[in-house]
Amino acid sequence: MQHFFLYLLALGAGVSVATQQVLNGSLRTALASPVWAGLVSYAVGLITMIATVMAFRERVPSWKAIADVPWYAWSGGVFGGAFILLVILLLPSLGAATLFALVIAGQVLAAITLDHFGAFGLTPHPISAARLGGAVLLIAGVVLIRD
Repeated sequence: MQHFFLYLLALGAGVSVATQQVLNGSLRTALASPVWAGLVSYAVGLITMIATVMAFRERVPSWKAIADVPWYAWSGGVFGGAFILLVILLLPSLGAATLFALVIAGQVLAAITLDHFGAFGLTPHPISAARLGGAVLLIAGVVLIRD
């Protein structure tokens, strides 16, 4: 039952990402700028995370903990910013279904590769025929979903 709840939360995260990007597309239209839409999205996200830190009464990490963070771990925000901007730019041309089918296929292909090599501290999970088959099915789904 616990896994079922976790799966529902993960599905909710997916719904959240898709909904966020459609709303960011509306923001792009209203502000007439994909860059400003991305900035506003991140600013509201920052405010949300500050409120969450306060609600959970999280302590500020120690300087030692901050200093021990691997250099590459600091770059997640760069990828997040690129993702937000690219989705805001591509959504009007590709439509939500095609765009997110491609995004999900890209995520799975990257995740399989990162898992295989145990990149960035992940526990290695070698590429298998089943995983490759799943990736192929996702790509087939992209072909079927696109306009």
